[in-house]
Amino acid sequence: MALGGLFDFDALSESISINEAKMAEPGFWDDQQAAQKLIDETNQLKTKRDRFDTLTNELDDLKVTLELISEDPDSGMQDEFIGEADKLKKQLDRYQLGLLLNGKYDHNNAILEIHPGAGGTEAQDWGSMLLRMYTRWAETHDFKVDVLDYQVGEVAGINSVSILINGENAYGYLRSEKGVHRLVRISPFDSAGRRHTSFASVDVMPELDDDVSIKISPDELKVDVYRASGAGGQHVNKTSSAVRITHIPTGIVVASQAQRSQLQNRQTALNMLKSKLYELEEQKKAEEKAKIEGEQLDIGWGSQIRSYVFHPYSMVKDHRTNYETANVNGVMDGDLDPFINAYLQWQLSKDNPE
Repeated sequence: MALGGLFDFDALSESISINEAKMAEPGFWDDQQAAQKLIDETNQLKTKRDRFDTLTNELDDLKVTLELISEDPDSGMQDEFIGEADKLKKQLDRYQLGLLLNGKYDHNNAILEIHPGAGGTEAQDWGSMLLRMYTRWAETHDFKVDVLDYQVGEVAGINSVSILINGENAYGYLRSEKGVHRLVRISPFDSAGRRHTSFASVDVMPELDDDVSIKISPDELKVDVYRASGAGGQHVNKTSSAVRITHIPTGIVVASQAQRSQLQNRQTALNMLKSKLYELEEQKKAEEKAKIEGEQLDIGWGSQIRSYVFHPYSMVKDHRTNYETANVNGVMDGDLDPFINAYLQWQLSKDNPE
């Protein structure tokens, strides 16, 4: 598999050299925050370079193995070659996917929220299915998932949930998931066995670093505290440690019950609010840019991005890229990379039209 066009090894090495020269300058640590930011950026570049070297060496090893097999066919070696080739292809696919992530905060952790639409139990169950899907996706990438806030559905599923997904490029991957997700299936909650359509909105924001300045006045906040409960209602705290913050000017509401102390939950909620306000500002800029350029822009909760059809046939289709698959079970088990890749390629083609 070629990485051509997306990867400039010489430019990457030059960027590393420039950064290392800056790090060697006198007074580099005068601004510790800026210094640490440059170190983190350099380490990310080195990781990308080293990973490319590793994949190149593995590819060279496979070429040597293939030559040996062609000279002296051996069934055991052939089976081993096929297994290693398949493994390397998956690694290359993931690496190539990472090369498409060049947004300002693509490398950040991701805050993901799920809010079921109208429809009661059916929609709330759909919300819990999406939660499992994203959790499974994160697990396959060795990402860590922290539940920030979990509101239980009345009969089944969730009323809402907020999770933090920790991992390199988590936001870059998951920003493609923002929008409305539609489910069509025979409802297990309908005794007549009728087909139901349910909706849930997914919001994705980058977890912002401390150096990102978002002004929030205490006078603009309404803070409520309540008793936290885990998924399914277990582990109910005896003290009111959970925190809900309403940003009065925008009406944005955030909540955290992940931490044991009220102070920690307040800080987590404030960080979530900062991410939401940043996203709101970015949305305003995009809408203004679209007006200037005369484009039709479809942003926000009203955007239906993907349909998941369980009945009368099996299909998951993304309405932006038209990528689709009949493997519904695989998708619900977290196989989202083909959709993410299709989205990033689609966005790349939009940003760089021929």
